[in-house]
Amino acid sequence: QVQLVESGGGLVQSGGSLRLSCVASGFTFNLADMNWVRQAPGKGLEGVAFISSGGKYTSYADSVKGRFTISRDNAKRTLYLQMDSLKPEDTAIYYCNQGSARGQGTQVTVSS
Repeated sequence: QVQLVESGGGLVQSGGSLRLSCVASGFTFNLADMNWVRQAPGKGLEGVAFISSGGKYTSYADSVKGRFTISRDNAKRTLYLQMDSLKPEDTAIYYCNQGSARGQGTQVTVSS
């Protein structure tokens, strides 16, 4: 079955950086478009970033454009999210997502 395991979250000060990883199994990773989504306290899921199966195409939510970078290593079956210039409003649980599948998430907390 599809498994997605996120890691790399933590507590960071405003302006800091974190790199999230998501290791995938149970499906043909190099043929799958992937997403990062997040859920802030008391809010619904928000799409953060998208990357096509081969990595050629990416897109970002306006709220993170210019600060976050999505990438992937198909040989390692791993999805990444480099987050720079973090803001307190980036505090959320971050999930990698493929179709209807989502991992357990990793908590990112940005202090002001």
